[in-house]
Amino acid sequence: LHVLVIGSGGREHALAWALAKSAKVAKVFVAPGNGGTAAAGGKIENVAIGHGKGDFAALVGFAQTQNVGLVVPGPEQPLVDGIADEFRKVGIPTFGPSAKAARVEGSKAFSKDFMKKHGIATAAYGNFTNYEQARAFIESASFDVVIKASGLAAGKGVLIPKTKSEALDALKSVMVDREFGSAGDEVVIEELLVGQEISVLTLSDGYTVTSFPAAQDHKRAYDNDEGPNTGGMGAYAPAPVATPELLKTIHETVLQPSIDGMRRDGFPFVGCLFTGFMLTADGPKVLEYNCRFGDPETEVVLPLLDDSCDLAEVFLAAAEGRLDAVPLCFKDGYAATVVMASEGYPGAYPKGRAITFEQPPENTQVFHAGTKGDGGAVVTSGGRVLTVTGVSDSLQGALDRAYSCVNTVKFEGGFYRSDIGFRAIEYLHKAAERKQGLSYADAGVDIDAGNRLVDLIKPIVKATRRSGTDSDIGGFGGVFDLKATGYKDPVLVSATDGVGTKLKIAHEMEIHDTVGIDLVAMQVNDIIVQGAEPLFFLDYYACGHLDVEATRDFVKGVADGCLQSGCALIGGETAEMPGLYAKGDYDVAGFAVGAVERSEILPRVDEIQAGDVLVGLASSGIHSNGFSLVRKVVAHAGLDFHSPCPWAAGKSVGEALLTPTRIYVKPLLPLVHGRLVKGMAHITGGGFTDNVPRVLPKRVCAEIDASAWELPAVFKWIKQAGSIAADEMARTFNCGIGMVMVVAKADVDTVLKALAASGEQAYVVGQLKAASGAEQGTATVSNTSDW
Repeated sequence: LHVLVIGSGGREHALAWALAKSAKVAKVFVAPGNGGTAAAGGKIENVAIGHGKGDFAALVGFAQTQNVGLVVPGPEQPLVDGIADEFRKVGIPTFGPSAKAARVEGSKAFSKDFMKKHGIATAAYGNFTNYEQARAFIESASFDVVIKASGLAAGKGVLIPKTKSEALDALKSVMVDREFGSAGDEVVIEELLVGQEISVLTLSDGYTVTSFPAAQDHKRAYDNDEGPNTGGMGAYAPAPVATPELLKTIHETVLQPSIDGMRRDGFPFVGCLFTGFMLTADGPKVLEYNCRFGDPETEVVLPLLDDSCDLAEVFLAAAEGRLDAVPLCFKDGYAATVVMASEGYPGAYPKGRAITFEQPPENTQVFHAGTKGDGGAVVTSGGRVLTVTGVSDSLQGALDRAYSCVNTVKFEGGFYRSDIGFRAIEYLHKAAERKQGLSYADAGVDIDAGNRLVDLIKPIVKATRRSGTDSDIGGFGGVFDLKATGYKDPVLVSATDGVGTKLKIAHEMEIHDTVGIDLVAMQVNDIIVQGAEPLFFLDYYACGHLDVEATRDFVKGVADGCLQSGCALIGGETAEMPGLYAKGDYDVAGFAVGAVERSEILPRVDEIQAGDVLVGLASSGIHSNGFSLVRKVVAHAGLDFHSPCPWAAGKSVGEALLTPTRIYVKPLLPLVHGRLVKGMAHITGGGFTDNVPRVLPKRVCAEIDASAWELPAVFKWIKQAGSIAADEMARTFNCGIGMVMVVAKADVDTVLKALAASGEQAYVVGQLKAASGAEQGTATVSNTSDW
């Protein structure tokens, strides 16, 4: 078998070295190769052809002339440009993805959208081609951000600012100053994830998935993770933090779904899929895909291949769609690699400096990256010059061997990190200590995740401060100074509620902020009904596993609801209860307290009389009641929450149903203070027929005219799709009216004008009549035939 490896770095040297071990391989050509592959001898031979798009025809012609039976492209750019497609056109098996499949690296925006479509966990993000829109996203973000040039930027297009000001400067450098050229025409701005990072190199034939041991690399140039980002200064594998349980989760929730998703989307992935993960408190999340072997990860995982494993046979099987027929086997042990770089890297660096090599120690290998032959010598030609790998039965042993080998190589100005593997060594020491006894984390409760959540939400909660509290959290109780609010003879009004089964839709759609608004709305709308101003709010969040980002989004929604209603979020409780709730499920409850001057308490039952008018305020949709029936109707209609919405174009069913409850506090408070409202009914579970009677004296009854407003589209669809009777609609849903007020006839025009000025849509929806017998204190709805 003749093999053609395309590329010139340390990755390609390692691939050629591993492929040459195969008894089936007679020749490994490397185009164009480097000083290491030139000096390797034996089966390995350099070919003086580049790998730019203009070189593709020459490479294909060479492969045909030399009877090449397997092509292995190394770098990302030729893969994105379609080099694998060119070889496949002439029938040469190629271990590398098509140009369409290579888009998972060629466009970070495409990649993020793919992950979202297929439910693959990743950071919250936005894709932008407009600078001003991207700038606005950063300014409004409640989290630290990472800015990524969407296109290929030679591994340098990821910026991690420490402050919002730095983020805005970084955005300008990419989109305005065009630091990365056309790669920055589109940017991805995503949430900065926190945790340990691992890389998994996965081989696939478009169906089968098999992976190398997980690796961890070091991106920063200098010790202690200081200095600028680089392409990688060293790596080790297997990463101790990547436990068998974690790798099983990654395979089942990311790797296999990714390969399946690409095939179903019409671009099956054949080759090596590099997936970078951040191990967050909420589990592994994908940082990025690469469409090829990583560097320096390749140099650390290939030496772990078992001697019985024929890499050429594995690659050929994948290229021919039979990867499940060959094994990928590894040695028991560890490998570590240390990158030796030119002075100045990752900035400008000198070239042409001679490299001297002494006899390397046993179980080590020097892979050339930025080198070239110069007469009989080898000289530097790149920033990362060499990757030096050691293998041992322990991680510390592998590191010791790698550094021992580093000492046998010399070139002027060369530098390397002396602390490769420090995270893993620290992790192994802590793991050894933990084996001495169980911890709370062993029971499934992550205290560190809880503490991180508190840190994330403190600024969100702080934004809700008002007179009476500064909304600091973290203490044992929330403090509120009622005297500071200026009430003279206050009566306190409290409310508590949840969101109900609307949460099931939030779980399914992974949209968590809107139900936070719902939670606040249910309480504060009940409090304003009593004439009271909501003062403060507390939330309760119970889950089986604390997903920090999802919980943060929920709390942000709670804070938004507090801001809309003018109350302060002064505390809450997050309860992680493994075994009681399934992973991904949570339940919430809220508690609100308001105050009203004793003389303004509603309803003023003694003043409510026949002839009073009922004024209705429009709802934003279903609000937070009746969702058990709504979910039944959706299923009955043969839809799911990801289906296109029948009543709201451009949205899914789930997105439309998660429209948050309208909060009525601010437009109603002035009417309460002006004594223009005698009573109010919040239309929740029970609809009109159960809620309006709660504010009526027995001497009157309410007549509600359904023709006074148009039934919103969502309710029309629910009624039709579920064949629901009109009276059942009226006693289950708000049907488009979220709040009903009792107003004296003489004050109706004043009330309607005030509400319109506040941006509310209000209708005269009925009146009160004198009642006797069974009619006393009841509400009826007429003219529902148009529904």
